[in-house]
Amino acid sequence: MSRPVVQPDPISFTGVDGITLRADEWQPADGEVGPTIVLLHGGGQTRHSWKQTGQFLAAAGTHVVSLDTRGHGASDWSPSGRYSLELFTDDVVAVVEQIGTPVTLVGASMGGLSSIGAAAELGSEKARGLVLVDVVPRFDQAGSARIRDFMTANVGGFDTLEDAADAIAAYLPHRPKTFHPEGLKRNLRAGEDGRWYWHWDPAFVTSKPGDDRFVRAEHLEEQLASLTVPILLIRGKLSDVVPEDAVAGFREVVPAAEVIELADAAHTAAADDNDAFTQVVLDFIGAHR
Repeated sequence: MSRPVVQPDPISFTGVDGITLRADEWQPADGEVGPTIVLLHGGGQTRHSWKQTGQFLAAAGTHVVSLDTRGHGASDWSPSGRYSLELFTDDVVAVVEQIGTPVTLVGASMGGLSSIGAAAELGSEKARGLVLVDVVPRFDQAGSARIRDFMTANVGGFDTLEDAADAIAAYLPHRPKTFHPEGLKRNLRAGEDGRWYWHWDPAFVTSKPGDDRFVRAEHLEEQLASLTVPILLIRGKLSDVVPEDAVAGFREVVPAAEVIELADAAHTAAADDNDAFTQVVLDFIGAHR
């Protein structure tokens, strides 16, 4: 899929508690005013997870904002050390209000869960569509625990960038191992002790969620069922977080939602096949403009 390369501009928003949230913004390559897409990454990731996706979407004529969630990337850490789904959701609502135009929310994993609540609160005039990337309210707990184990195992950092690449390769065995130091530096920060740390607040994984996951899932399903906007679930066929029975449960809650499976993708699907993922999003937006 050959497209012109579109470079983003760094921008900032104000989140809950007055914290600063950093983002990348891509304007449509053709200069036209296209639909706005807000990209929300998963837990432990940064906005750079969406770099190729943002470039491709902007080259196809959309306005794209990719946000660093609080405690992640270049955004401020929570002053209270708390990281709840409610706070993430309220931040998304604040960002959309500041963008000032209707948006389609595209959220991976944690970003998808926060976008469900944000879409419900914003209403159909401000949130025109919802794309969930390999996440549903009742996701597989074993798959989720595997992610959390990976994150907590490396809170103490790495001696070298190559050690970090080895850890990522072990966690994602379905992907060919790569070692791109400059790319890794977008997701890691150099500590004063010379070690490399993930670019997120350790409190994000060391603090307790403080809620009942079953109550949370029921609330998210109620919010999903209340939405009147188009909804798309993109699932990676190799995902251990959204198995087929979880998709079946999702369909029962929102029977009108579209579900598309990417054959060679795992959790999260966007990072495995950007071309296929981007085309699916563009088709979805084009069909509901």
